[in-house]
Amino acid sequence: MIDWRDMVRIVPTRFTTRYNQIFLTSVNRIIRRFERFAIMLLTATIILACNSSVSNQNDSHEVGAVSTDCQVVQHMMGESCIPNNPQRVVTAVHHFLGHMLAVNVKPVGSNVRYLNQADGDYLSTQTYMGSETQGIKLLGIETQINIEKILALKPDLILAAEDSESLYPKLSQIAPVIVFSFEDIVTNWKGSFSYIAKLLGKEDKLQQALNKYNQRIENLRTSLGNRYENQTISLAGSNGSNMYVFSKNSFPGSILSDLGLERPEAQRTDTPYGAIYNLSEESLNQFADGDVLFFLAFTKDGEDAFRELRQRPLWQQLKAVQKNQVYFVNGYTWTGSNLFSADAIIDDLYKYLVK
Repeated sequence: MIDWRDMVRIVPTRFTTRYNQIFLTSVNRIIRRFERFAIMLLTATIILACNSSVSNQNDSHEVGAVSTDCQVVQHMMGESCIPNNPQRVVTAVHHFLGHMLAVNVKPVGSNVRYLNQADGDYLSTQTYMGSETQGIKLLGIETQINIEKILALKPDLILAAEDSESLYPKLSQIAPVIVFSFEDIVTNWKGSFSYIAKLLGKEDKLQQALNKYNQRIENLRTSLGNRYENQTISLAGSNGSNMYVFSKNSFPGSILSDLGLERPEAQRTDTPYGAIYNLSEESLNQFADGDVLFFLAFTKDGEDAFRELRQRPLWQQLKAVQKNQVYFVNGYTWTGSNLFSADAIIDDLYKYLVK
């Protein structure tokens, strides 16, 4: 870049030294004025930026924003700065409600998984969570996140699933958000539990909860002995419109694996979200023909489907039916993907396989 003073040196020689000095003085005066203007402009910009930052912080604080004392975490939608000690957590993922309660953290609000659960006070009437959910605000169902209800709770952390991707910009204006994949929620439930517990600073409670689970598994294995050593345990279910079986990497499948219980060959695989969907009745004997069958129903339609199946000739051909080892269980409980539902499954296994 050419300096203004260099320009003076290339002024034609016919100008006298006096004119060169006048020209140089004028240029220097212009430069000084420009520098003062630039400094004033920069100062004004900084002041406006600071005011804007303060204003944004004040606005965010009104809806539950946190201080800068936070930890940056990576997730599906990028990264978020999470408070080191969140006090008002909202979980839009129903499975995570159990994770939080298991480490003695009660969220201020939670969604449920299905529309029929949103009727009445579902959170306080769930059998497998008991009274632990008292005082938690019901926010609706996972697929229809209510922004206004979340905003009113002034959370400092929001846990969400990948199907809330379109709402992420709005949710992140309320509070820091962590978005989880369905795979992490459903099939990697122990990993998600550990991650959330550590995020909440509850490592000690985490280990206590896992130790309790592992001890219950060992106790049940001892009680089962070798009576199912050469038998397979099948997991099937229906919500009325769809019939499916649960594979090895499903939540209930992981518990059977921890117990060392074998599965039918068609269920000894890992599948997306831990299930094989859209099965026909004719394929049940291929996918669900174990020595023992647990049938999961999620809705009244699922219960009706179970009753209808029992009237079909194909049903009578199932090995578990012939051995009178078919057990009807609650689908919501058996797919809760948290330690509370794991406890309930272990209770059911004691009930049906031991007692």
